[in-house]
Amino acid sequence: MLYIIGLGLDKSGISLHGKKILKSAAVKKIYLEEYTVDYPYSKKELEKELKIKTISADRNFVESEEIVSLSKKEDVVLLVYGSPLVATTHISLINSAKKNKVKFKIIHSSSVFDAIAESGLQLYKFGKITSLPKWQKNFSPTSFIDVIKENQSIGAHTLLLIDIGLEFKDAREQLKDSKFKFGKVILCSRLGVKSKFFFDFIDKIDEKKVEKPYCIIIPGKLSFDEEESLNLL
Repeated sequence: MLYIIGLGLDKSGISLHGKKILKSAAVKKIYLEEYTVDYPYSKKELEKELKIKTISADRNFVESEEIVSLSKKEDVVLLVYGSPLVATTHISLINSAKKNKVKFKIIHSSSVFDAIAESGLQLYKFGKITSLPKWQKNFSPTSFIDVIKENQSIGAHTLLLIDIGLEFKDAREQLKDSKFKFGKVILCSRLGVKSKFFFDFIDKIDEKKVEKPYCIIIPGKLSFDEEESLNLL
């Protein structure tokens, strides 16, 4: 059987149900996905907190769907930061399990997608989610700008996810180079761990205070309550 378990946002954020599965004698392998986010804690800290040993799972391993084959013979766990079905890779794993008649169970948890509400913005007013990739030589995609513009056209907020390994100072430069005129943004740092929010123009946010993981919200049309919340940040 394949268990895909969300860790939540903090090292102690996993549900009681998830903990019970990890302690089950039937579980033979516990994989920790390590390529989708900059964890706010180390692998060693997580293992100590949960009293387990994990096997590192990189992108190639997860996308190869080898874990589905392993789950035919024994109970296997894949631990995922946040909520397990946020990444499309995990939906592919579920589809593969169905095709191969492998039993599976999803254990949901908290994620950045609900934690951003702590900023005071209303979740139902968010539009499409987009991401800022780490630019490489001869590769500087700006498709995220089209999503922001589309959301802005209907007054919706935009959640901009940040690529793993992308420092804030570099993300800021990329946003400046994108030629999009940003007003004040909300920067969310270490959500669910030691949540910090900064509401200001991107150039004025102190990079020394921004810790990973972090994301950026480009606000759309604000209600009175939302304006009040942002001013209180």
